[in-house]
Amino acid sequence: MDDRVLRELPPLLENDFMYVADRRKKEFTYPIHKHEVFELNYVENGEGVLRIVGDSSETIGNRELVLITSPDLEHVWSQGTCNSDEIREITIQFFFNFNSSDSIFSRTPMLPIKHLFEKARKGVAFTPEAIEEVYPLLNSLSTKKDKFYSVIDFLTILYKLSLADGTRELATSSFAKVDVDSDSRRILKVKDYISKHFTHEIRLAELADLVGMSPTSFSRFFKLRSGKTLSDYIVEMRLGVAARQLVDTTNSISEICYGCGFNTLSNFNRLFRKYKGCSPTEFREKYFKTKVIV
Repeated sequence: MDDRVLRELPPLLENDFMYVADRRKKEFTYPIHKHEVFELNYVENGEGVLRIVGDSSETIGNRELVLITSPDLEHVWSQGTCNSDEIREITIQFFFNFNSSDSIFSRTPMLPIKHLFEKARKGVAFTPEAIEEVYPLLNSLSTKKDKFYSVIDFLTILYKLSLADGTRELATSSFAKVDVDSDSRRILKVKDYISKHFTHEIRLAELADLVGMSPTSFSRFFKLRSGKTLSDYIVEMRLGVAARQLVDTTNSISEICYGCGFNTLSNFNRLFRKYKGCSPTEFREKYFKTKVIV
């Protein structure tokens, strides 16, 4: 199924720094796609628009701002229930090799932006407060006549966003195929074990024993370090892999269910709807409902 996702060729030339498109429109018609360049996308007057980033599917409010830095993360903004005829969309496409040792983003003043880029490999959505903070610069970016100051303004936008509170990741790590970093060796060891054994039953006692802790202490430790319970983490990993298979394969729902470690189809459907807001069948249909090769 992956050939049903458009690989977009952005209009950036070799010596270009960024591409800015400031559009006024009545509807979203572009198909689901992915591209090598990074993308910062702002939508205004878009209440009811359906935004899909990886296995995240959400109906947006009046305005939103999303950053995506992965070349393999599918995304789309589609019309949904939006009936506004004054939609504004500002799309900024750019690319930085931020992981290179000699990259400017490896220098101390730029590290917050680098960390934001790393987080945005799963797609990130910013809070209304963060949007308000950068809106004056974002609003005027396409009208700047001096390209140097356009770059300065854009870097300022990125820096302000990198410091903003409440930035929310969209796609799951398992769907986006992003390695999860942690400052704890024990957590890394546990997450590595889960990623290799999630198709089988995983018991709390065996994970606790893996890192030399009691089950009770380990449960508290895992929640403190990861921000979620062990059971939630395992379920989200399984569902992320399941969502990826719904997109990339023609396997049946039951094949995907049991192949991802769920014991019953009813439980799989219930959990999928709880975490993703729709059934597995609806997710597959929605992902490709209006998507075509262009």
